[in-house]
Formats: sequence, C-alpha cells, structure tokens
Amino acid sequence: MTIWPPRPEDLHRPAYKSLANAIVRATEAGELNSGDRLPTHRKLASQLGLSVQTVSRAYDELIRRGIITGEVGRGTFVRAGRSDTKTPYVPDGHTGDFIDLSILMPVFEPQHMVEMQKALKRLSADLPASIMSAFRPSTALRRYDESAAQWLDRCGVDMTDRSLLMTNGNTSAMTVALMTVAGCGDLIVTEDLSHHTLKALTRYLGLKVQGLKTDGEGVMPDAFAAACARSTVKALYVMPSGLNPRAATMSAKRRTELVNVARKHDVLIIESDAWGPLQPHRPAPIAALAPERTFYFTSLTKCIMPGLRFGFLAVPNAYQSAAANRHLVTNWMATPLMAEIASRWIDDGTAQRLLERQKVALGRRNRLAAEVLEGLEFHASENGMHIWMPTPGSWTEEEFVAHARLNGVAVAPGSAFDTSEGVKDRGVRICLGGDTPETLKRGLTIISRLARSNPEPALLTL
Repeated sequence: MTIWPPRPEDLHRPAYKSLANAIVRATEAGELNSGDRLPTHRKLASQLGLSVQTVSRAYDELIRRGIITGEVGRGTFVRAGRSDTKTPYVPDGHTGDFIDLSILMPVFEPQHMVEMQKALKRLSADLPASIMSAFRPSTALRRYDESAAQWLDRCGVDMTDRSLLMTNGNTSAMTVALMTVAGCGDLIVTEDLSHHTLKALTRYLGLKVQGLKTDGEGVMPDAFAAACARSTVKALYVMPSGLNPRAATMSAKRRTELVNVARKHDVLIIESDAWGPLQPHRPAPIAALAPERTFYFTSLTKCIMPGLRFGFLAVPNAYQSAAANRHLVTNWMATPLMAEIASRWIDDGTAQRLLERQKVALGRRNRLAAEVLEGLEFHASENGMHIWMPTPGSWTEEEFVAHARLNGVAVAPGSAFDTSEGVKDRGVRICLGGDTPETLKRGLTIISRLARSNPEPALLTL
C-alpha cells in the first residue's frame, strides 16, 4: 500500500502536523524523492478535505525543517531525498561552529590517549602471531574467553550455560541477535522510543517493529501482554538501564513482570546494555532473570573508550549455532587486535580504572546539568550519558530543536527514536559526554534559557 498521497482518514489533529509528518514518511519511504514537485496548496487541500491555510501551515513547517523548498513562480519541491536511517545526531561534515549535544558518547580525556599509546607500545614488543595470522574466529578469539566472562560477570551476567560471541561493538551484536530471534515478516516489540537504528535495521531484515506503551520505567507489562495476545510476537527489545532515550531505569519488579509475560507467551528477549556496569545501583540484568530466552549484549565502547570497538553477545545455548552462523555471514569475527587490547585491559585492571574515571566524569556532568536546568523538567540516570527533556511550555519538538540549532546548540529530536505513531510526550535528548565541561555548560545554559522562553526566532545571546 502506498503512503503518498495520504488518505483523509489517516490524518489526525493537529492536521497540519499530521500532513507534514505524512510528507516526511513519504520521503523516507522513497515515494517522494528529491526534486519532486508537490501539489499546490489549493489542490492538496481539495484532495484531502482540508483548508488551504492548513496545507500552507504544513508546507511552512516543512520548509523550516529543510524538507521542502518553495520557489516563486514554480511551486513547492522536495529537498530531502530518501533517508534510510533518521539519525538523531548531526552527520559528519555538518558539525560547523556550534556545540554538539546530539551524539551519545562517553567522556574522552587525555588519559585515554595515554593508555592507548601505552597499550600499542607494549603490543609492538610482544604482539601474538595469532592476531595477524589466525583466520578462523575460534582460533583467533578463543584466548579471550576468560577475560570476556570476567567483564560480563561485572555486568551481572553469569556465562554458565550460555554461549559467547565477541563482536565489533553493540551494533554488530544487535544485528546478530535480531537475525537469530526472528525471520522475515516476524514481529519485534519494543519501547515507543527506542534505539534510533532499530526501525531501519528491522526494515532491512524484513521484520516488523511495534512500539509499546511505556511509563517512567519503560515498557508496561500490560501493553506487552496485550501485544502478545493480539499477534505472534517473536521478541521484546529493551534498553532497561538508562540507555533508552527517556533515560528510564527499569526496576527489578518490572523486569520480573516482563519476564513472566515473555515466558507465558514464549517470547524471546533482546537486552541492550551498551553502558555495561556504568550505572552503580541498577538492578540485575534481565539476562540474569531469564537466561534461557535472553540475548544480552554490551561493549567497552560506551563505558571505556569510543575507539575501543569491542563487545559481547551472550546467547542462550539453544541458539548458539544459529547466532554464530549469522555472525559469520555479517561480520565473520571481531577484530583480533581490539580483542587483544580489551583483554589485556580487563586482566590488568586498566578497564576498571577507566570505568571508574568515566563514572566520576559523567557523575559531575549530570550534576552540572541538574544545576543549570534547575526548575525545568528533565529525566536522567545517575551516570548517564544523556538527559531527556520533554518539550517545555508551548514549544513543539521540531521548533525547539531548530531554535536550539539557531542559537548554536545541536540536540537530538525525540522523533528520531519513534517506533510508534501514538507517542504523545515529545521531547529532546541532550547528550553530556562529547564536549569539555566548559563547553557543555555553555550549551546547557543556552538550552535552559530557550526552554524558559516562548517560541521566538530571536537569538538568545549569553
């Protein structure tokens, strides 16, 4: 079924925003492409039973967002071509002269460079031949099993009666897990705001994804149970420990309730725990509660160092062969050089020291955010890399993101994480790790002043 032009019954209030979103979806689906001419205001209004003013307001909104362009005497044209993945962060090459609080990353300090230089210097003196010569994953990576199990134990995951795959970070693990739990046409359910690549990845794999109703802890058990009653659900994808866009941490009770629903309906669980042991008081992972059905993944990239692209996927033994085969065809194996560095750091305590530094640095930044944003509504986790701010006052999400950028700060729109058309509590994700504390404070101050103002286009000077 085509989605352009939309049917009148598919539009909802406010109609201008619904129409604007329909045009965006059509560009993302490839039904509207760069250079395509849109109908005139009057013609589209007639087709959809709307007022000309409503269509004009939708077009104005899209012009402001850079999706379309109006040319005097010629008409209105699509500027945005097909976009397979709506990234919440500013793409490479577009950073410009502004404070980038849009991309989720850990704090990077001079000590990280010192530790990596030391590691590479030591490797140059005693580099194992297998790192350069081994071609089979089992031969190249078996030596790192014990270190990996040690780190996963620190995350709360016992590897007894589980299988381990070492991956090139979390995205690789996420892909393998999805390919293992479901096949073409199968349904995955998740939070209504979830990982920004999930919709695109499931589409590439031929899977369906459905966002479920959430509260302050994440997915609601009743919503999960209702979805299972309506359809055959293959897996629940969750980020229960602060990583999700709303920075929500799921209680132990909620985790148990979701596991009970999953067992009742025989649904598998994919648990994304990219931050690993960064959060000090989080409950035990879901993988510890339901080891027979949970695919758990984490990495060192977020909690130790951005360039350390090395992660772990813990798989129920019954799925070991299927997961290993899918990892072979998508990645072959984790990069042995990264595995060697990671293993040495886990064994000699460097990883733990860098983890503790990360906890301290992110803790300070969260306290800074709380100080600058005092009096505003926002949600955070203790050592989280981001905060979630519901759109303040009379702002819309799109207006707030655009005006923040106009004032020199990039933040991530909540719509980039949307897996459900019914999400009502819009907001923005503000990342805390990527800049210096001084730059972060300037960015947060601009955000604070913008949030306390009315939607006006004027620059907010410091």
